[in-house]
Amino acid sequence: MPVTFPEHFNMSDYFLYHNLDEGRNEKICLYFEDSKWTYGEVASLSNKTGNVLRDFGLDVEERILIVLPDCPEFVWTWFGAARIGAVITMVNPMLPASDYQYYLDYTRARVAVVHHSIAETFAEAVKDSRYLRAVLVVGGTAQRQADSLSYKWANFDEWVNSASDQCRRADTRRDDIAIWLFTSGSTGHPKGAVHLQHDLPYNTEVFAKATMGVNASDLTVSVPKLFFGYATGTNLLFPFAVGGATALFAERSTPEKMFEVIKRYRPTILTTVPTMINSMLNVDNASADDVKSLRFCYSAGEALPIELYERWTKTFGVEICDGIGSAEMFHIYITNRPGDIKPGSLGRIVEGYEAKIVDGDGTEVGVGEMGTLKIKGDSAALCYWQAHEKSKETFAGDWCTSGDQFHVDRDGYYWYHGRTDDMLKVSGIYVAPAEIENCLLQHTAVLECAVVGHEVDGLTKPKAFVVPREGYAANEELAEEIKLFVKTRIAAYKYPRWIEFIESIPKNDRGKTDRKKLKRM
Repeated sequence: MPVTFPEHFNMSDYFLYHNLDEGRNEKICLYFEDSKWTYGEVASLSNKTGNVLRDFGLDVEERILIVLPDCPEFVWTWFGAARIGAVITMVNPMLPASDYQYYLDYTRARVAVVHHSIAETFAEAVKDSRYLRAVLVVGGTAQRQADSLSYKWANFDEWVNSASDQCRRADTRRDDIAIWLFTSGSTGHPKGAVHLQHDLPYNTEVFAKATMGVNASDLTVSVPKLFFGYATGTNLLFPFAVGGATALFAERSTPEKMFEVIKRYRPTILTTVPTMINSMLNVDNASADDVKSLRFCYSAGEALPIELYERWTKTFGVEICDGIGSAEMFHIYITNRPGDIKPGSLGRIVEGYEAKIVDGDGTEVGVGEMGTLKIKGDSAALCYWQAHEKSKETFAGDWCTSGDQFHVDRDGYYWYHGRTDDMLKVSGIYVAPAEIENCLLQHTAVLECAVVGHEVDGLTKPKAFVVPREGYAANEELAEEIKLFVKTRIAAYKYPRWIEFIESIPKNDRGKTDRKKLKRM
């Protein structure tokens, strides 16, 4: 049965305020450090924040820039902005001033909500802003107001504490613009994928509820942070949509921190990424007792190597549901699911979406043949902001071109081969870095690895960056041993011609391997 939403529709009702109508006013839904909040309290604080944003001139369809760590104020700001019909944009709170300047110029945000720890950096970015009306600082003290500035600095907490907890909901429609989700910026500056009021709820219905079975008894915890749409969904919107709960922490995600948070809050669902899965497995004496509250884990961002999946399930006894989503579609549309996992694959299509794999001419390929994935579903973005030609290329008709290389097997499971931009043409044949990386990880000396193309005399060959395990000497003898290991397990032409040992694999702010940086090394 198709999923539909009424003409007059505001996603804040769908995700938060329906819980009040359903009698959950007193149910605890949010944990942070030693504090906790009920749905009634979250709704009240979101209303207060919405009123403050209105007081500072934020109107329907105008952008707000949220630059916060994972903290309760992020929650009130997100729902308060949604309630008044503003367009939400969210970015990493650990960027340099030049990046904030780019986002401010790009979004033309009227209001920014920032954490006090980055206020000085942010002040440098906004000093020449032409569009900004206010910067609200969470915690600490707001910057001193200069007479020459056209916008105000204000203390978020003071304004919210004194605001009314009754907030008029904007009369938005299901097809009004609601949020921009930024791409990972793998090829230049991140682009804003423009989403409508119904997009995020649609994916929540078909993926979170119908496919993954998220329910009111679930409590979620996440490795990625809320500014990343993957975590916005799994660690805030999905649990709130079903009357569940979430636990947030502002600190950087480390394996030690994740075990601490899991022990403290006893979550039932963990959102994670392959790099953290690997890191948690390498913590001494980690065991199933450390994660026994979990019923399953999400993994996305990069394909999960079979070797890591098997080590995780053997060590912890918890299923990892690897899947793929994108900013363009909001969230996951192909996934493994609890009780239905084919290790190494990204699972089956989520009912409510359609997929096809095409060649360079746009012709659909056969079962088992590799090509570019195209996806169709009612959470697709309207366009990329200020990128008309790229929008036409990606959002052609009802189909969104993913830029990912896949094949589908006879049972309907999708297998990932890498980003189209990352594919290597070796000896005239396309090679997926993920295949080589999966093989490298099976060597006992390899802790982490990444493969990129390296060009010599006009020819591209694979180059591997390897983080060796403790106790292994990073020398030429080990490099040759690893090369031979790969040669004997996959086609010989795919082996890495060069192996460079490094202390750690660089990651971007989504926790993915930063291949751009590796190519410059």
